[in-house]
Amino acid sequence: MRMNVYFNSVLLCLCFGLISGEDQLLKEVNELKNGQKEIKSLLVEVFLELNHTDRTVTESAMPLVTATKRFLPNEVDLIKTQLQALETEMKEMKARDADMTAKYNTLLLTNNNAGGTFVRWGRKKCPGNNTELVYSGFAGGSWYDHTGAAAEFVCLPPDPDLTTKYTTSYAFMYGAEYDSGDFAPRAKNGDDLPCSVCRSTVGSSVLMIPGKSSCYDGWSLQYHGDLVAGHYGNKAASQYICLDEHSETLRAGYHNDDGKLFYPVKAVCGSLACPPYHNEKYLTCVVCTK
Repeated sequence: MRMNVYFNSVLLCLCFGLISGEDQLLKEVNELKNGQKEIKSLLVEVFLELNHTDRTVTESAMPLVTATKRFLPNEVDLIKTQLQALETEMKEMKARDADMTAKYNTLLLTNNNAGGTFVRWGRKKCPGNNTELVYSGFAGGSWYDHTGAAAEFVCLPPDPDLTTKYTTSYAFMYGAEYDSGDFAPRAKNGDDLPCSVCRSTVGSSVLMIPGKSSCYDGWSLQYHGDLVAGHYGNKAASQYICLDEHSETLRAGYHNDDGKLFYPVKAVCGSLACPPYHNEKYLTCVVCTK
């Protein structure tokens, strides 16, 4: 009795195993048939293309066309030629794709290296907001009371390359000085002004906004401070620059020798709209990048 039970159990397991194996085999056969159908469809497409046949052949007619049509030797050669042409075209497309990718990477690298530059007036170092120092130097310009003086402030490098080839014609370059007690305690009257030339590593546009101490949306703050310029009573033209809020002085430049002078700028109502501006109020400034 026990032997019969054991035998029946083994037989039942074998039956289940055979059924399971048969199901797997049927699944594989169906997949093979589906693959054959796809291959036949592709062959029909090639045949229709080579013979310029109307593509209105229905899907149900494809197996019939495939079964009745046999490719001639010259058609096989033509198919091989077409395949070779396709391979050549694919290689050319890959080459064009590689060329475009290289050009894109070059353009991306160029954009990454196209950072905007700005001068941080009154500081020897650049702000830490994705910037790098080009050089740290001395603020300078023309004499404050010369009629033909140049207007702009310049940031002079500490390692100049000078020349002796001129002898009679000249303009002048002076250092820039704080010329007001209003800058105390950060600077005394007569202290010289440092500067630093900085480059943004992420932004190519630079904007100095007079009258603001913060940047507009989408722009990154580099530094803010006070708007300064030459005195209105001096003969020389001048320029508005943004003096850093925490400006410094040059250690060796404490003599009051004059030169390119600057003062805080205040609003004058009339032609200037008040409000938003207010008479006799001093203006701030900010330098932003994007």
